[in-house]
Amino acid sequence: MSKKFLVFLVSTAAFFGPFTQTIYTPLLPEIAEQFHASQNAVNLTVSIYPIFFAFMQLIYGPLIDKYGRRRILLIGFMFYLFATVGAALSYTVPILIIFRALQAIGVAVGSVAAITIIGDLFEGKMRGRSMGIYQMLVALGPGLGPIFGGFIGQYYGINGLFWFLLGISLALWIVLFFSLPETRTVQGGSDRFRFRQLSAVLTHRIGLGIVVLGSVQYSVFYSLLVLLPNILDDLYALTPSQTGLMFLPISICIVIGSLIGGRIQEHYETKKLLVVLSSFNMASVFLFAIAASVSLPILTVSISVFGIFLGVSLPLQTTLLANVMPLYRATSTGVYNFFRYVWMTIGPVVGTTFYWMGYELEFYAYGIIFACALLFIYRQFFSHTTNIKSSTALD
Repeated sequence: MSKKFLVFLVSTAAFFGPFTQTIYTPLLPEIAEQFHASQNAVNLTVSIYPIFFAFMQLIYGPLIDKYGRRRILLIGFMFYLFATVGAALSYTVPILIIFRALQAIGVAVGSVAAITIIGDLFEGKMRGRSMGIYQMLVALGPGLGPIFGGFIGQYYGINGLFWFLLGISLALWIVLFFSLPETRTVQGGSDRFRFRQLSAVLTHRIGLGIVVLGSVQYSVFYSLLVLLPNILDDLYALTPSQTGLMFLPISICIVIGSLIGGRIQEHYETKKLLVVLSSFNMASVFLFAIAASVSLPILTVSISVFGIFLGVSLPLQTTLLANVMPLYRATSTGVYNFFRYVWMTIGPVVGTTFYWMGYELEFYAYGIIFACALLFIYRQFFSHTTNIKSSTALD
């Protein structure tokens, strides 16, 4: 089996995480009517998902390092399949909430396993290219979910949508079962799990810098996604369909950026490149705060620029993390993902709470926080102080 095929295979498994999270968001009003529930209760079926998805990153990392990539990926994804059956059979919102949480618990294995397997299969420039493919597919998930969900749900309803999801995810599990080899080597990590493995990435200078950067970027990104409809309504009074189309440029640019980021790191030192490109990403936050009210085309350009530089930096982060934490790739990836997804949830909550201040002040504040994070990251990456607790200390 070719390595390139395996990259697409495991990246598709990771794609199902964000894809499942957003797949039925266009149907939320219909779900409230069908289940005779309040809109707040129905919204909980969506918001419960990232909580469990984030927490399970910490669980799957050590399990994958200890028991192997293939076995844990297949078990976790099988758990997701059974949870999807439960979601398809749900007839009340409380039952749907339970099975949505179980879906997140199962499918969370994809993102940890994919990065770890890519790190096992490749070194050097090919690792960077493959991380770009991974980030591209994961970036497609949140955007494609509502498109497929709206189309299929319109004709077959929420239960039919989950049966559709079961069919395509079962097909993927079968392909994984027959095609995916075990990529963990004997040197890939200790058979004994120790709690300090979870903290290893946070006590590693470069690892901590990557975690901080990913957390800030995801906080700003998802705040932008959540606040953008309100901003567009306040500034330009767009219709819901027009507002929906405004998410397309940023999604496309993240995908393009991810592919570029996978290639560009072949020619430059990854640490320096990550700091430079993340600085442009930070500058795009200020650009949005300044230019969003000028005109709709300029607002579109500003969010597209943000998407490009976010997309370019993501494969650099996962490649660098795989390089500096070779013995416990899955564990370090799980910790990294955990903090990203936690701040993906916290950022929009804070942003919505303080939206009364005006979006300009909010995004100026985000830009300042981003700039402070970059100063910290620069010190972490380029300080000559010896890292006391590196990944090799865990042997």
